[in-house]
Amino acid sequence: MPPGPGTGAPVPGTGTALRHAHWWQRRVVRAGALITLLALSGLVILALVREQTGTEGFLAGLGLAVLPVPLLIAAFRWLDRVEPGPWRNLLFSFAWGACAAALIAIVANSFATRWIAVATADPSSADTLGATVIAPVVEESAKAAAVLLIFLFRRRDFTGIVDGVVIAGVTATGFAFTENILYLGTAFGTDQLNGQSGLTSVTAATFFVRIVMSPFAHPLFTVLTGIGFGIAALSAERHRVRRVLLPIAGLLLAMGMHAAWNGSSSFGPYGFFAVYAAFMVPAFGLLTWLVIWTRQRELGTIRRELPAYAAAGWLTPPEPLLLGSMRARRLAREYAGRHLGKPAARAVAEYEAYATSLAFLRHRGRRGRAGSDFVVRERELLHELWRRKDVARPALAHAAAATAPEVVPPYVLPYGHPQGQVPYGAMPPYGQVPYGGIAPYPAYNPYRS
Repeated sequence: MPPGPGTGAPVPGTGTALRHAHWWQRRVVRAGALITLLALSGLVILALVREQTGTEGFLAGLGLAVLPVPLLIAAFRWLDRVEPGPWRNLLFSFAWGACAAALIAIVANSFATRWIAVATADPSSADTLGATVIAPVVEESAKAAAVLLIFLFRRRDFTGIVDGVVIAGVTATGFAFTENILYLGTAFGTDQLNGQSGLTSVTAATFFVRIVMSPFAHPLFTVLTGIGFGIAALSAERHRVRRVLLPIAGLLLAMGMHAAWNGSSSFGPYGFFAVYAAFMVPAFGLLTWLVIWTRQRELGTIRRELPAYAAAGWLTPPEPLLLGSMRARRLAREYAGRHLGKPAARAVAEYEAYATSLAFLRHRGRRGRAGSDFVVRERELLHELWRRKDVARPALAHAAAATAPEVVPPYVLPYGHPQGQVPYGAMPPYGQVPYGGIAPYPAYNPYRS
């Protein structure tokens, strides 16, 4: 039996290696430091915003700013349904955007604008320059830091364009949330001083522009950075220049679109609507199409890569096609939840996620983009699938019957595999057939550059 999860043998990168790590390298220490940093940033940003808006303005801004957040989070989570990333990454991204990035932006923007006003003795031009040049550079860089951190330290969860879009979008949603509290709270305070209310108030106008017309503005800018990181994640490790330049190119595009958006007010009374129609709407449509197209390609990857594991007996013959269908996956989860309860539905969802990760891992390996931990990671994923098969297979069998003739056996073995067809139900016990009884692909070298 090969060493791996559940065998008692140490797996590279865990166990013994961690015991010899310095105290500052331990996961608990790093997680604690990060949580402390975000909590302190949150307290400082809370105090700064409340100081500028007052208590009533802060509460009013908070109540209005929170409205689009659940919708945006749900939209990005929907995009990530093929291979859902862990919630801890989304929580970190949102917290970074709302706390750390917002604090960096407020401090840096205020300092830079003040310095320009003193240096030029022209406060009006300093405000314009700060909004169109300084703010896009500072804010997009601060938001991009969250994407970079997950790309570097949660590389296993960052495998492609959709991951980059989701992480960047959630980070920007958190940033926009804090910024909207500030703008709406300030507008509310202005209305209180002027005695205005209703649809003609500054608060109503600010709410219309920021919450109704452009709730996706900040996510749209930062998603360009996320796409750059996502394409870099798809590139082989030997393409180091490409992996560096692509995220930078995405960040520059994000800064450029952000600058055009902030500068729209200087283009005349209809400048906002001109930029909105000419840039924001087409860009939003294009990016939506790109993400949906990418998701369909991911489903195709599942259908192409998993048959090799079905041939070796790790999956049943219909499963590669079932797992490559969002409808079949949903039906399987619903069936498990309806007949066996929420824990079973969760187990089926995890089975689908691990199978998806396995397909993507094999796909990266065939293209020479897998890391040196390919064998260990493959073994881990197969082990997790095997643990959940008793719950997941009846649910997937129901989905197969419900979606017929979308999923049509018999199963045809791809890649010209010499092993032939494995009879249905002839599933070898975990560990007796190493890595499913198949080489991941011909002559694969996990250390290949």
